[in-house]
Amino acid sequence: MSSTEQMQALTPADHPGLFQAADAAAARQRHAYLRAVRSRLALIVAAAVFATLTLRLGDTAIDLFAIGAALALVGAVAVELALVSTRPDRLWAESRTLATSVKTLAWRYATCAAPFPAGDGQADQRFTERLRALQQELPDVPLAQHTTETITERMRTLRSAPLAERKEAYLIGRVLDQQDWYETRAQHHLQQARFSRTAMLVIEVLGVAGALSEAFGVTGLNKAGATAVVVAATAVAAIIAWVATRRHSAKAAAYRRATAELGAIRDQLDRDLDERQWSTAVADAEAAITREHATWRATRTT
Repeated sequence: MSSTEQMQALTPADHPGLFQAADAAAARQRHAYLRAVRSRLALIVAAAVFATLTLRLGDTAIDLFAIGAALALVGAVAVELALVSTRPDRLWAESRTLATSVKTLAWRYATCAAPFPAGDGQADQRFTERLRALQQELPDVPLAQHTTETITERMRTLRSAPLAERKEAYLIGRVLDQQDWYETRAQHHLQQARFSRTAMLVIEVLGVAGALSEAFGVTGLNKAGATAVVVAATAVAAIIAWVATRRHSAKAAAYRRATAELGAIRDQLDRDLDERQWSTAVADAEAAITREHATWRATRTT
């Protein structure tokens, strides 16, 4: 990349402060949600393990492992109630929606694309009004204080650059960067889906072995066999719940589709375009990114 292209490319720090605040909020809510889901599933598995064991307290009838199982289930219920009351998944989706929307508007403004075409003397005011409207549409996003200006110097610099420079900056800093991100995430989710399927298969085989040992009365393995069946069934259920939460296969497919769609749009952007055609092409690219995000958001709010 030439020095001119480096100067013109927008980085996350060059986006409005609202983007940075919403992006940080999305990261916090995502971490809180996934941590809670992991904790709940771990507690359920722990309860199943405790339920298969026995440890009497002295000569009493009190079973410490039974108490442990009950406490683990109480903990799982508490986590579930906390998820229902705080809905970090909803806040995660809304925060990411706000961050993505602000980023889209920032690129449209900086590249002179609709609704901020080149020569528009009201572009700054219109951009500020659109950001304010986004905040009003998503009032529950837990935004921290930010000091970055609404229209950064780099955004203004890129907006004032010739069309050729804006095109190069957008192709590299937005389209190619987004394609790389989609492809990386697709690969990640494919790997996670394969790992989850393998883990479930291994646990199911162990459960079958335990069940058969109990059925045929293999010496010394009856209790262990019963334990293996219970734990295996619970672990498989937990893995299925986790996979459903993360939706690895569906996400990988969605990211692959978005990558292909952006590839076709990139070919259109790379042609010799005038300002009007350029504005339309950028709008198409941003619409493709927005559609992918809308699909993701639907999985987080249903």
